[in-house]
Amino acid sequence: MNKATELKQLYQRGKKRKILAILSIFLALLIAIVISVSLGAGSPRFNEAMQVILAKIFPSLGIDPGTELTQIIIWDLRLPRIVLAIIAGAGLAASGATMQGVLRNPLVSSYILGISAAAGFGAALAIVFGISVIAGVGHYLVIANAFVFCMLAMLLVYGIARLRGITTETVILAGVAVGFLFSAMLSLIQYVAPEHEAVRAVVFWLMGGLNSATWESILIVSPIVFVTIVLMMFQSWNINVMSMGEDVATSLGVNSKRVLKITMVLETLATASIISFTGVIGFVCLISPHIARMLIGSDHRFLIPCSAFVGAVLLLCSDTVGRLVLQPAELPVGIVTSLLGVPFFIYILVSKRRQSWR
Repeated sequence: MNKATELKQLYQRGKKRKILAILSIFLALLIAIVISVSLGAGSPRFNEAMQVILAKIFPSLGIDPGTELTQIIIWDLRLPRIVLAIIAGAGLAASGATMQGVLRNPLVSSYILGISAAAGFGAALAIVFGISVIAGVGHYLVIANAFVFCMLAMLLVYGIARLRGITTETVILAGVAVGFLFSAMLSLIQYVAPEHEAVRAVVFWLMGGLNSATWESILIVSPIVFVTIVLMMFQSWNINVMSMGEDVATSLGVNSKRVLKITMVLETLATASIISFTGVIGFVCLISPHIARMLIGSDHRFLIPCSAFVGAVLLLCSDTVGRLVLQPAELPVGIVTSLLGVPFFIYILVSKRRQSWR
């Protein structure tokens, strides 16, 4: 057996292991869905929950959907929340994996690039003063403001970075500056807010939550997230090359500035569409890619979908814990992800696994 054949077989074995790891995480997601749909305050039994779901999806089967209360709990409250958790976790994690690869920095997230702070500022404008940047949005006032300011933050980061020449360092530094700017303006709004209830509402929004999930919001968010993840995966080879450095990317014919612009737009669209409906949810986009790298390595052809599944499992489990730990009250999912994420991230640092992201 010559060396080329040996290397090919080694590559195929590695590829199979990666696919198996992704399928295992998908199986874990299915188990998490079953557990989440079965648990909660006033929870129907699992078979009753499945009756409701099957009756709603396949009405022609004539399955008895159960009582009206059971239908409301499962179909109108719990299932939309589960679906939104999966979509949001997948979108945030895939965005984090993409930007960490492009910018070659394991600490990059929507927080670092200023997107989350901008969303908070936009939401606060709507909650406290009722100011809308888009006319005629109706009850989507907070959502529209958060989305628009996310996109504005991305444009500001790109514009500032372009003044010095677009490099990974200038993009990160510009993101930090824009994040501090919007954080300061958010603090100013909270300070001058005329009503304490408005400030309370802003703080609650900033904690992040899935309690307002509806099928209508899912129909808006899911196409955006799905399309952006697919487009990120189309850029996976370019991201692999860019993760080795701009000089290497240039020598291999990859236009690093163009790839950076495309991925920034995709990451911002996915993140903005999610946090506009959920509020700020931290650490999912930061730690999910690290977990995925530990499992399958840094090939973005596999890392992006793996990160998406890890993020979906992480956010769904965090939301389930948040629903159960303080029954009948709820703990915002943003708090749960932070409580889980900080110890894990410290573990990453102290165990010196920096090599795992490249």
